Amino acid sequence: MPATATLIGALLGLGTQMYSNALRKLPYMRHPWEHVLGMGLGAVFVNQLVKWDAKLQEDLDKMIDKAKAANERRYFGWLEDSEVTAGLTLLIRGEDAEQE
Repeated sequence: MPATATLIGALLGLGTQMYSNALRKLPYMRHPWEHVLGMGLGAVFVNQLVKWDAKLQEDLDKMIDKAKAANERRYFGWLEDSEVTAGLTLLIRGEDAEQE
């Protein structure tokens, strides 16, 4: 994956520099060092973009896990109380809680 991102970034930088020269009606390879610089900056940009996307996905997974846990506590947390659970069990069985 890093090689692919680097290659895509280098092509992005090269294409940007060539497009810039074409808009100004200059020879495509007028200053070759600008193309090398553009390729390097493009490669760094795309690699950082890939790292940022992976970090963002990791943070999103953590937030979703926290939200699921909060929802379970909010809607099902009252079931953890032993008195409530015992009362619900008796209600489901159809027994009267005062008989026991």
